Amino acid sequence: MPSHHPIPAVIAQHAEEAAILRNLRSFEVVAPHVTLHQLLRLDNRIAAHLDGLSIAGEAGEALCAEALEDPGIGELFAATIGAIERGDRQALHHLVAVVQAAPECENGFISAFGWAAPERLSGLAVEFLEADDPFLRRVGIACCAMHDVDPGDHLGVAMTDADVRLRARALRAAGECGRKDLLPQCLDALEDENPLCRFRAARSAVQFGDRGEAMRVLAEFAASDSPHHDLALWLFQMASELPTANALLQDLAQNAEANMRTLLIGAGVAGDPHYVPWLIARMEDPATARPAGEAFSLITGLDLAYLDLERDAPDEAEFGPTENADDEDVAMDPDESVPWPDAEKIATWWQRNGGGFTPGVRHFMGRPVTREHCLSVLRDGYQRQRIAAANHLVLLAPGAKLFNCAAPAWRQQSLLAGFA
Repeated sequence: MPSHHPIPAVIAQHAEEAAILRNLRSFEVVAPHVTLHQLLRLDNRIAAHLDGLSIAGEAGEALCAEALEDPGIGELFAATIGAIERGDRQALHHLVAVVQAAPECENGFISAFGWAAPERLSGLAVEFLEADDPFLRRVGIACCAMHDVDPGDHLGVAMTDADVRLRARALRAAGECGRKDLLPQCLDALEDENPLCRFRAARSAVQFGDRGEAMRVLAEFAASDSPHHDLALWLFQMASELPTANALLQDLAQNAEANMRTLLIGAGVAGDPHYVPWLIARMEDPATARPAGEAFSLITGLDLAYLDLERDAPDEAEFGPTENADDEDVAMDPDESVPWPDAEKIATWWQRNGGGFTPGVRHFMGRPVTREHCLSVLRDGYQRQRIAAANHLVLLAPGAKLFNCAAPAWRQQSLLAGFA
């Protein structure tokens, strides 16, 4: 008869691969070259390894616990999924202690609640929302937001909590959950002493339809070197009328050399075809070619790789970490996987087809912004484009819930199938 005893080497591979693929997923969900279908393939691989650990029972649990001796985001994710699946409250409380000792890994713990099936979370989210520990309350609010569930009165209370991170997560969740009734609290929080709370408050207020003080706060973040700079720029440009969006770019252009990447991104998000000739010119410079190409695609909807409008990377191009052990620059290339545009081919395409794009009219992925078009991008676009589409949908219907482009791919597909 065949043996049913777990094979240690196989279980170890499940644990290792689940952690590695979860770490990879952190990059894939915001990548410029990953579609929902490709994300589904990755998610299915993660699910298969998690299933392998679950089937292994105590042996899988022991290996996940052993991996926490040197915890990382992926290791914590796998262990937390296991504890949720087993309904093991004691293990979850132990994992909370691990997170407190290694806070850099907390995304692995929190994201596991977004991955888990809703039926596995019955009662657990409520337990967290009602906890005294602000971290657990933050996890409870994140859990609700990731599953498109309203946290109820707990959300408004958390928005004024003394704990900065709980307050910031609640301000973000207000917009994600479409709680337009909390707009006054968001506007009050624009004066919060904490920058993250101010940004989150402005973000949610704009999603609720405010175009006053919240926009001013977003503009300040967009023009700064804040960690929230990119998202603030995207949201400000998408929420603004084109003259206002163009005015921000004109302000940034006063120091064009320092702000060049911001200008390129901002032009693409603003969506005015007026900028296309300038973007094509920037494609000639290796330092700006790829962000210029991505901005061009965001306006026109062209897939440069698919249409053979890309070229090989220039020999002199060096971006991101090098293989030199003495090189202290370990920052990842922000344009990783973005095609290198062929400026000459693109210029020829624009000469033939540019007449179909009206300057002064916002374009997103080749068309004016409409609900139907944004849903189409959510179904078929790349992740960065899909995130933009999700935000456009909220701006078109202030107070609507924000589509979660980081949710497990099968859950996203189910939600999209339900949209008329």
